[in-house]
Amino acid sequence: MFSAAPDVPILILGGNIPEALAKEAVRRGAQDYLLPDHLDSYSLPRALRNGIERKIVEDALYVEKERAVVTLNSIGDAVLCTDISGKITYLNLVAESMTGWRREEAIGQRLAEVFKIIDGASRKTARDPMEMAVEQNRTVGLTVNCVLIRRDGFESAIEDSAAPIHDRAGRVIGAVIVFHDVSAARAMSIQMTHSAQHDLVTNLPNRLLLNDRISQAIALAHRQKRPLAVLFLDLDRFKYINDSLGHAAGDKLLQSVAKRLLAGVRGSDTVSRQGGDEFIVLLSEISHPEDAATSAKKILLSVSAPHSIGGQDLHIDGSMGISVYPGDGEDAETLIKNADMAMYHAKESGRNNFQFFKAEMNRKAVERQFLEGSLRRALEREEFLLHYQPKVNLDTGEITGVEALVRWQQPDRELIPPAQFVPIAEDCGLIVKIGRWVLREACRQGRAWQDAGLPPLPIAVNVSAVEFRHKDFVESVRTILSETGLEAQYLELEVTEGVLMDDAESTASILRELKMMGVHLAVDHFGTGYSSLSYLRQFPIDVLKIDRSFVNQITADPDDSTIVNAIINMGKSLKHLVVAESIETQLQRAYLQTQSCAEGQGYLFSRPLAAAQFAQLLQSGITTVVH
Repeated sequence: MFSAAPDVPILILGGNIPEALAKEAVRRGAQDYLLPDHLDSYSLPRALRNGIERKIVEDALYVEKERAVVTLNSIGDAVLCTDISGKITYLNLVAESMTGWRREEAIGQRLAEVFKIIDGASRKTARDPMEMAVEQNRTVGLTVNCVLIRRDGFESAIEDSAAPIHDRAGRVIGAVIVFHDVSAARAMSIQMTHSAQHDLVTNLPNRLLLNDRISQAIALAHRQKRPLAVLFLDLDRFKYINDSLGHAAGDKLLQSVAKRLLAGVRGSDTVSRQGGDEFIVLLSEISHPEDAATSAKKILLSVSAPHSIGGQDLHIDGSMGISVYPGDGEDAETLIKNADMAMYHAKESGRNNFQFFKAEMNRKAVERQFLEGSLRRALEREEFLLHYQPKVNLDTGEITGVEALVRWQQPDRELIPPAQFVPIAEDCGLIVKIGRWVLREACRQGRAWQDAGLPPLPIAVNVSAVEFRHKDFVESVRTILSETGLEAQYLELEVTEGVLMDDAESTASILRELKMMGVHLAVDHFGTGYSSLSYLRQFPIDVLKIDRSFVNQITADPDDSTIVNAIINMGKSLKHLVVAESIETQLQRAYLQTQSCAEGQGYLFSRPLAAAQFAQLLQSGITTVVH
């Protein structure tokens, strides 16, 4: 067992070693051994026994130290230790990586030299966590939004804590700082917060963030005793762009509008998208309500300029309502609601304008809400009907055609004209269904008159921009003609100049399809848009209808008579039939005759009539003025 040379130390491990074996080891001069169970029972020299004990402690400490080093280098957190004077005594591998200092270089350096931290918001030097831990003799957290600057200047967001180190007597002898990189987590948190407060399409503040900013602006305005304004913008007829060109083009148009809104306000103002085609602008610093009007004019002008989307110019207008603090509301919700009401009033006033909120708008809003609810049930209850107004040859008085005009007959109420409910139907998405019903009923009635032996006449039907841009509009016309049996040559579809001008290429394509079917095409309210002679040549148009606003003034305003003359001449040059709308006096008729306007319609000849009355008019003809 002990064959080794006497001068070779023997390592004896274990505690339950036979006494004889232990004495033999001592006799042979063994120095390195662990005999915890027998030390007291042996008659060993004191120096030797002390040496053994010291060796045992040193070995234990070495093992613990190695275990601690391995552990600290294996964890994901950075660990950094200092002595009581604030000099570095230890860094683990993660701390080396994050600070950019190797342990050998860092030891003995001041903490502030190795562990450079700043406040991420103010960019000022953050307070030394070691000092706080030592001073307060407790674990402390690092500064909120703390940023560590690595030796090469790279920055990373960090979190965690510092704690004091005590000796056996409880005295503080240094500090340990434990930290980890939270850059990714903090960036994700910032992104999540941003996403929760901003619109996905335009990256503008959403309703949540806007309400908070309005509330803050109100508090400031209250202290400074000054007004602020909320502008509610709704894009006119935006839906048909989505329907005809797709949502991708619609989103790009929204982004273009957002950029223009941002460019048109100050840095202290807020532009928000509420969803759909609605935007809100908070003017947080105005001196007078008139300042809001100035901004509104500027915004509407900017929005109406052509938007280049996908290689083509798109035109869009907006209607805007304005509410002013404190007169129109003292909280965000009320100001937004009242600006919204004013916006609808702007739409009813012709669109592409702005209106300030007035108290009576509340009553109109209630009425509008009632009408919208009733409108949704009107088709099911068969409350719509058509009236028919003749078009006549201005020279002979002969009836040459008829226009179908929709009316809404609610129970126990007077007839509601289209001007009162069509804009609501467009806004709430019902106009397509109503338009299909009107087209089908007009074609059915036209065929019924022919079957009754009455002379066949072209029947004109107004088509809204939303309906015209609907994806299956052309197919629906073809289907309705087939189902009702009306020949395409007896159907005339009327669209406005605005439809022609917006996306001319797409419009021309749709019109050509209709023309190939044999349908006649007319431009309604001509003269109120921007059409030029060269522009009109792109479209297969048959009829130009002079807007009533010019006809009403042709005998009183030289400018209007000049416009009418120009339209008539333009129509002749393009070989279009020119029809004057809303002729009410013989003087107007006579003037139009001198300018060679072919046809007209209006109260001078007949009011719109129910189907049976119009049939009688067809049989008798127009020999006198019908009132």
